[in-house]
Amino acid sequence: MKDHPLSRRDFVKTSLAASVAIAAGLYPFSNTPVVSVVKIRRSNLAGAVEEAMDLLGGTRQILADKNRIMLKPNLVSSDPHATTKPEVVRALAKLMIRSGKEVCIGEGSAAAPGFNYKKNVQYRTRKTEILDPMQQYIFDQLGYTRLAKELNIPLINLHSGDLVEVEVPNGLMYDAITLHRSVAETDLLCSVPMMKTHVLATVTLGMKNLIGVYPGSVYYSVRSFLHDRAAERGSEGIAYEIIDMVRACKMGLTVIDASYAMEGDGPSDGKLVRMNLIIAGTNPLATDMVGAAIMGFGIHEIPTFDWAVKSGMKPATLEEIEIRGEKIAAVRRDFVKPTLYPWNTINKLWGFEEL
Repeated sequence: MKDHPLSRRDFVKTSLAASVAIAAGLYPFSNTPVVSVVKIRRSNLAGAVEEAMDLLGGTRQILADKNRIMLKPNLVSSDPHATTKPEVVRALAKLMIRSGKEVCIGEGSAAAPGFNYKKNVQYRTRKTEILDPMQQYIFDQLGYTRLAKELNIPLINLHSGDLVEVEVPNGLMYDAITLHRSVAETDLLCSVPMMKTHVLATVTLGMKNLIGVYPGSVYYSVRSFLHDRAAERGSEGIAYEIIDMVRACKMGLTVIDASYAMEGDGPSDGKLVRMNLIIAGTNPLATDMVGAAIMGFGIHEIPTFDWAVKSGMKPATLEEIEIRGEKIAAVRRDFVKPTLYPWNTINKLWGFEEL
């Protein structure tokens, strides 16, 4: 793990200072995976997002050859305590629009009360007459409908609509995955997760967030059908279905909302902790590794990381990553770990019955 020789406190007090530092060549573009770790000061989320992007080289450089960008928040449900803050997505969208990019927001949420969650039971469904109003309800409840109107950008329900088949290079589970056309045709998918623990995957960060890209009208809501098929093939910690979607998508940027995070039995039933961080990187595995390390997890505690490396993704270790901004040791918090359940032990409690 390579900490940049120049201290952030010396050279990067604000986003403007970060931009000046980059212009001066203090933070050159690097072939080594780079991850930025930035503290949120005085509740200025937008400033922290901009600083994190600047430390990676700046929005214009990161997106130099990209025009169409999809922002994928983690909106697992309608609960604002378990989902990505719209302020983080707003900050990213504004930076990208300012750089002349076409921006949209896409999501395929897991469940919501009154739709596929009734009397404390989650149901699986492929019915668009349930999924479509559910997704709109979640967008409305969490402030994303208002955000999209404010910025005049499309808000896309990834559960249904114009779907296409996309090949999965060296897939662990699938040779091809069905995706919404907007995902297949975007130039870059930016994953914007909330930092959380997860009872199946151990952590849910940038790569795990892509489970929400599987269309529910094909793979069912709460993706229980997807996990059934993956478990049959030996997927550990739902790693196969995560990695296949990462390979199918043009995932070129992760921005982790760690303003508040969730520890314990996430992704919904854990406890909120204040972290006051934004973490960003263009390499999905490197960014998630840094995020997990800040949460106090060892790299080999996360099955997705091990399987990603086995399947050819890099980096393999934290030592291969350059950290810009805060050092991991300075912001690390040992999260309460989730109670882990192999899928086959809880599948009858998680979207087993169908609507």
